[in-house]
Amino acid sequence: MTGPTYRRDPPYGRPEAVAPGVRRILARNPGPMTFEGTNSYVVGEGAVAVIDPGPEDAGHRAALLAALAPGERVAAIVVTHPHLDHSAGAAALAVATGAPVLAYGPAGVGRSATMARLAAAGLTGGEGSDTGFRPDLVLEDGDGVDLGGGSLVALHTPGHMGAHLALAYGDVLFSGDLAMGWASSLVSPPDGDMAAYMASLERLARGRWAAMLPGHGPVVEDPAGRLAALIAHRRGREAEVLAALETPGDAGALARRIYRDTAPALLPAAERNVLAHLIDLWERGLVAAEGEPGPATRFRRR
Repeated sequence: MTGPTYRRDPPYGRPEAVAPGVRRILARNPGPMTFEGTNSYVVGEGAVAVIDPGPEDAGHRAALLAALAPGERVAAIVVTHPHLDHSAGAAALAVATGAPVLAYGPAGVGRSATMARLAAAGLTGGEGSDTGFRPDLVLEDGDGVDLGGGSLVALHTPGHMGAHLALAYGDVLFSGDLAMGWASSLVSPPDGDMAAYMASLERLARGRWAAMLPGHGPVVEDPAGRLAALIAHRRGREAEVLAALETPGDAGALARRIYRDTAPALLPAAERNVLAHLIDLWERGLVAAEGEPGPATRFRRR
């Protein structure tokens, strides 16, 4: 099992043109879940938007401001979802620029009724959630943000998080953490929801995109192919979960059966993905749970 390929000298803090009217500035926060770091994007000309200002880091904030051309101003700060590596830098950037912060909402909104009920019953797993995040303005599905040179259109795409947005800029798709080229996404209940994740991937797959710009990793130049591959990957993983349930077990036991070549440091994330599949299968009546679904719950095939 091969891992992602890192660049020898990632261009931290340096603007890169990655699509017409789009500059990417890479935050210096690499890690197993963030790859080389968070991608922040400056979109438009004159009156621009900053998509995902990244972690709270003075150096990254200075790099975002330095990426502006003479006479440009930040008209909006748009957050795809309230995880600390995407949203924590929004408040200080808003103070520095006077721009409002736009998002679908704070952490916890946008959950399905099932996930809301499981969360109320005590299910946790919102690793990295920015619980203090509050947008100045709420972007609903289909809302637009006018910029110099075009507009962004919000697409509510829950799955990685209930409050997750993708953003369309003409035929360029900003996919946040829902779809990336270097890895599949973490789906960790109750913030993550496998049924919603699959529906969001299928929604995006119906679009005609020239490029996909994710929250981490390189530009995806074949969005249709990548989205189809992610859908197929998850369907294949579901089949593996069902096969592993020939012997009943909890999410951890099943993950160890399925993710045999995964590094130990990534097994906790694998367990959360398996739990997300199990809850989805339980909702669909394909598996039974010995009690309320959670990490320690034993599941079996019906």
